[in-house]
Amino acid sequence: MAPFAPITQALSEADITARAARIKLIIFDVDGVLTDGSLYLDDEGRELKAFYSLDGHGIKMLKKSGVDIAIITGRTSNLMRVRAKNLNIDHLYQGAEDKLEAFMELSTKLGVAPEQTAVMGDDVVDLPMMRRSGLAICVPAAPESVRQYAHYTTQLPGGKGAAREVCELIMRAQGTLDAQLAPYLK
Repeated sequence: MAPFAPITQALSEADITARAARIKLIIFDVDGVLTDGSLYLDDEGRELKAFYSLDGHGIKMLKKSGVDIAIITGRTSNLMRVRAKNLNIDHLYQGAEDKLEAFMELSTKLGVAPEQTAVMGDDVVDLPMMRRSGLAICVPAAPESVRQYAHYTTQLPGGKGAAREVCELIMRAQGTLDAQLAPYLK
């Protein structure tokens, strides 16, 4: 599948749903997607991040529904290893200077075609992955240079529900959302 050009016309809800129905793997960036993009450093230079619990639960439900979850980030921190472990995310690529290389390596390793992969990013470093994916997603705060390549821009901001929104979008498209919600509706 060749990389796509900027999107000149918004995709219909049916087109987004059709793309989401094919997803077998979703890749999240961290800063600006799973967090609000703020970087907190203490006096010793240790990095702190705030994660939104609803995003985390959405990721857990999506994984239970059968979609593989991965994180590809340019930064490296023990904090991300802890968060990935907490969410049972097996595929964590940190310090990825070439995110497309990590994307292709993971796609090959899992036997998932790029068009069966969703990528959620927020900045130009995510564009190579987004342009190869079957469902390119960004957050509203992403620069126009990124939004123009996204099939879908979330309503909610990064680190404040955007990941949950996307998880539910995919589960709804694949007919698995009701089954994931059922245990809570007894």
